[in-house]
Amino acid sequence: MSPSLLGTAAPICRAHLTSSPSPLRGVRHLRLRAPATPFFARSFPSRLPLFTPNGRALPISRARFASSHGYEDAYQSKLRQMQASKNRGLLFYTTAAIFVTLGISYAAVPLYRAFCSATGFGGAPMTNTRYTPDRLGHVDPNRRIKVHFNADTSDALPWTFTPQQKYVTLLPGETALAFYKAKNDGTEDIIGIATYNVTPSKIAPYFAKVECFCFEEQKLAAGEEVDMPLFFFIDKDFVDDPQMKDIDDVVLSYTFFKARRTNKGHLVPDAPLEVVEKASGFADYELAKQAHDDTKTAEATVA
Repeated sequence: MSPSLLGTAAPICRAHLTSSPSPLRGVRHLRLRAPATPFFARSFPSRLPLFTPNGRALPISRARFASSHGYEDAYQSKLRQMQASKNRGLLFYTTAAIFVTLGISYAAVPLYRAFCSATGFGGAPMTNTRYTPDRLGHVDPNRRIKVHFNADTSDALPWTFTPQQKYVTLLPGETALAFYKAKNDGTEDIIGIATYNVTPSKIAPYFAKVECFCFEEQKLAAGEEVDMPLFFFIDKDFVDDPQMKDIDDVVLSYTFFKARRTNKGHLVPDAPLEVVEKASGFADYELAKQAHDDTKTAEATVA
């Protein structure tokens, strides 16, 4: 048998006869040895690339491939954790944006009313907390102001709503107490909301209400009748404003509307917007603004 054929017979061991000198002169002996593996039958390690987290290729032999599965699994797990963290962050910010938007929309109406009360915009009397006791005190005992009271109700509200006094007279820096009476003439419980304004509107920044039934909605049972207090004063700085020199009479008006709940849960007057604006004094503001704009336009045309 040729040596090439013997090389392909692996893994069967075969004996090669080799001669080597023997200690005994003239005697030769045989020695067995394992056959050498042919060149073409040898196995060579295969290089398979893996990648580290920083993107570098990590060559690894086939013999080590099985042991490297733990590293690859850890790497994939790290990627999944990073992606999950990003998803949680995105979900958090999206949810926060939704809640902020909902909060702003829910607070829009109360904030607007608070703005009007804080600034006297549109004839809304001031109701903010800066009107503390230090704003009281008589500064001119001869400057008395007569405050008249008016009361109205919308056609959809079956209530009787009237002031208990026609007017009160007070000094700037002096408090006054007045009462309104409301009665539910209907056959079911009704929630009402009152809007208010003061005329002339330029006195609104000085007209401060400390306690008023208009701060909250009022619920009256069928046939119920209640007295509603109003505690107010005119700021003492009123006498220092030259624009207030010609004001001696003030009208405080209230209009009650039947309340309805919006799809966002707010209680609002159940009436057309223009009716509510007129009752709140905003209609007069718009008319005055329009008249002022018309006057400016006419002056520009003449010029």
